[in-house]
Amino acid sequence: MNSIILILAVLLTSYILPGVKVASLGTAIIVALLIGLLNVFVKPFILLITLPINILTFGLFTFVINAFIILITSFLSKGFMVDNFWWALLFSIVLSMIAYILEVIFT
Repeated sequence: MNSIILILAVLLTSYILPGVKVASLGTAIIVALLIGLLNVFVKPFILLITLPINILTFGLFTFVINAFIILITSFLSKGFMVDNFWWALLFSIVLSMIAYILEVIFT
């Protein structure tokens, strides 16, 4: 159920933000899969390396890490395009909010 919610959140977020484009439903599925895989395997390593910066910024640097995860996903996926870092940052924030709202509604 969580993967379906993330796919819907990717589609809705890309529809809302003009700086982010998802070509199709298949692309949204691939994007959701890549975001999940990167969050499981890459993000903990990056968080460990950037722990001092995260402590100094009271955890706000995690938003920057999330934006880089989105940019990496954009690089790896053909039909998923993010214009720049700021759109990736906004996409990660809005994606989290929409995924949370959808999870509350459907579970």
